[in-house]
Amino acid sequence: MTDALGVQLTWFGHACVELVTADGTTVLIDPWFGNPRSPRAADAVESCDVLLVTHGHGDHLGDAIELAQRLEPTWPAIHELTLWAGPQLGDGVQLIGMNKGGTVDAGGLRVSMVRAEHSAGGPVEGAGAVYLGEPVGFVVDLGGVRVYHAGDTDLFGDMALIGELHHPDIAFLPIGGHYTMGPRAAARAVQLLGASTVVPIHYGTFPALAGTPDELRTELLRLGLGAVRVLTPEPGETVSL
Repeated sequence: MTDALGVQLTWFGHACVELVTADGTTVLIDPWFGNPRSPRAADAVESCDVLLVTHGHGDHLGDAIELAQRLEPTWPAIHELTLWAGPQLGDGVQLIGMNKGGTVDAGGLRVSMVRAEHSAGGPVEGAGAVYLGEPVGFVVDLGGVRVYHAGDTDLFGDMALIGELHHPDIAFLPIGGHYTMGPRAAARAVQLLGASTVVPIHYGTFPALAGTPDELRTELLRLGLGAVRVLTPEPGETVSL
């Protein structure tokens, strides 16, 4: 990854991430702006060109429908999620049904869907949760920098293949534990992926998500990965790349 790429990233707490490219294309991933750490409300979001949701749990699907209805982004999603979302959206939203292993053009960006190791389920309707497809991760090529958002996942060995095939520069990885991998497994994920920068997500939102960035740094050092940059912006803080 080179310097001064003109890409900006903002973490809004939990797994909610905004990426803005040098040409102003805005990508929102797992847009739960209602999380306790987000300084921005969903109705204050003014731009979304590409929308990505890693799975149907409410703390990731979040405000996606409202934002899509209002801002009309391109929305690549796993097939079953598009079947549920489509009837709720107007013609202005370009839903792209896809699945793990696929790569699509979305708003001029290359978006690849990759595996995640987690459970699935969406909003509760009637007797149970609606099935919105399996959980996934995404690799987004922002033009000079490739970003991997793992969503909710445990460590799995095929992260090495994600690294080999997609060469992510920056990895957004959950570290909280309990529902996802914790710092020790996340450090091993960095090793498998070969990413030079990691941004911890899915921690500190609730007491159960107890993993910390300092624990991640300790585990990276233990693996001989002290040169990996760990970015820990405060919720709402923008980092320029």
